[in-house]
Amino acid sequence: MNLTSPLEWLKSEVRDRPALNRFSKLVLRYCRAYTTAYPNWKKVEGIADSFPSLASGKKILIATSVGSHLPGTTLESLIAAALKVRGAEVHVFLCDSVLPACLGCEYAWFSHIEQFVREGPQKSLCNTCFSPANKMFSDLGVQIHRYSEHLSPGDWETAGRISRGTGDSEIPEFVMEGLSIGEHALAGTLRFFAKASLDGEPQGAAILRRYFEAALLTTFATRNLLGKVHFDAAVFHHGIYVPQGLIGEVARNAKVRVVNWNPAYRKQSFIFSHDDTYHHTLMWEPVERWQNMLWTAETEVAIVNYLQSRWHGTQDWIWFHDRPNFDVDAIYKTLGLDRSTPCIGMLTNVMWDAQLHYPANAFPNMLDWVVETIEYFANRLDVQLIIRVHPAEVRGALPSRQPVVAEIRNRFPVLPKNVFVIGPESDISTYTLAELCDSVIIYGTKTGVELTSMGIPTVVAGEAWIRNKGLTLDATSRESYLAILDQLPLGKKMAKEQILLARKYAFHFFLRRMIPLELTVPTTGWPPYRLDLQNTDQLQQGESVGLDVICDGILNGSDFIYPAERFISARSCAEQDAS
Repeated sequence: MNLTSPLEWLKSEVRDRPALNRFSKLVLRYCRAYTTAYPNWKKVEGIADSFPSLASGKKILIATSVGSHLPGTTLESLIAAALKVRGAEVHVFLCDSVLPACLGCEYAWFSHIEQFVREGPQKSLCNTCFSPANKMFSDLGVQIHRYSEHLSPGDWETAGRISRGTGDSEIPEFVMEGLSIGEHALAGTLRFFAKASLDGEPQGAAILRRYFEAALLTTFATRNLLGKVHFDAAVFHHGIYVPQGLIGEVARNAKVRVVNWNPAYRKQSFIFSHDDTYHHTLMWEPVERWQNMLWTAETEVAIVNYLQSRWHGTQDWIWFHDRPNFDVDAIYKTLGLDRSTPCIGMLTNVMWDAQLHYPANAFPNMLDWVVETIEYFANRLDVQLIIRVHPAEVRGALPSRQPVVAEIRNRFPVLPKNVFVIGPESDISTYTLAELCDSVIIYGTKTGVELTSMGIPTVVAGEAWIRNKGLTLDATSRESYLAILDQLPLGKKMAKEQILLARKYAFHFFLRRMIPLELTVPTTGWPPYRLDLQNTDQLQQGESVGLDVICDGILNGSDFIYPAERFISARSCAEQDAS
């Protein structure tokens, strides 16, 4: 793409005017972002002389890979600089236009999907990916490894041969030398389409094959790099999809410590995890990490206040309603609910998001869970089931192309009279709705952390992070799920002791695991944050507790837990002394 004339590029690719108008807004936003939004490290005071002349510390690989993923490149450049200040030898891994598909590709970018099948991202996206990221990291003086440098002609031939020789239906389950290559290829493809399955996509198999070959090439390039250079840790965002999921697979196989991260929900905060993506690790985090934390009246007030703020999103940079509707009477009237019949809530999540294998799930996918649940409650006229479809289906960064409402209508042209559906566009507050319910059933939403803190009994059928904390009714099979539903309605809230434990976990989840970085500042555009850094003194040990926690975790393997309770208690003591 020629960044100086995006409309000319659009006109050559898009023939009809409505599509041109739609895509022009998208691409103009894209072009403005990618020409101005990369951190300019040359302008940071002291950048030339703040790093040790000879790094003698641990070797860390920042496996950014997709340079155009601005939230990733922005934060990972900050991490690279902070690690260098601490004496680490930092390397960066970047794709230089070699992958036939990747995380940077989305369905909406292509006016004709056949174009992507024929050309991949090289002619349209790659020009704005590698070069600016390469320049930014070069300004930091880190060693940059290009994908192409670590792919031999034999690797290319092998990737093509395996791709051609693997059937469409075999790709998702494809495993090579213990590496789940097919799983991440499928997850990447579903993310591309913003759907939970490829059913009904004429080009679905062709694009899956592109992601499969990209997954193979990433595997070979990463394996070759790790064979040449011994790294103490590999750090990269997401930890799933293509290419990040494969980097994690290879690094773990090579006994290289893996650190994954993502932007968190709270403003200026990020969540880091050891060994694997947080989608997996949070489900199995030991309860000892939070059950016995310092707990005072001040810490309880802090988490209750934060949870209340989430009703409006005032402390978050990820929220879905500007003006949520909290009117209880309006909810009853709009849905036509019977006030004398108990309500059971049901919260969905975005169907395509993080489509990975979770052995603890009671159902193979969320849609099966939705269908089974509606069929069950059709025979339970003693209760009302209210399905709240996740607002991110229409308000998220990648709007879903497989809406839950449409899937429900397809399976149930006429809903059972005791089943009600609230669409993703509705401004009805999920929290107010939950308060009307005897209990709430969830699949993979993080809202379970909040529901239990409100004392609302919660049933977990999928990969929700509140699972395995001793706070919810966790289903591990279809049979166990139906047995739990047979117990509903429960007719009572959670016990006070359980609510206290739930609030402790909520504090741990939202205020400790989500690590604040004051050097990141929210923006109103893309990327969602920028760096606020005047000089490299701000990167030194002791200047930012959050940055220290992150760097210590990367360098030494310590827990990525921010000690928020200490600061709250210290602030309370200081306020008492002042009074």
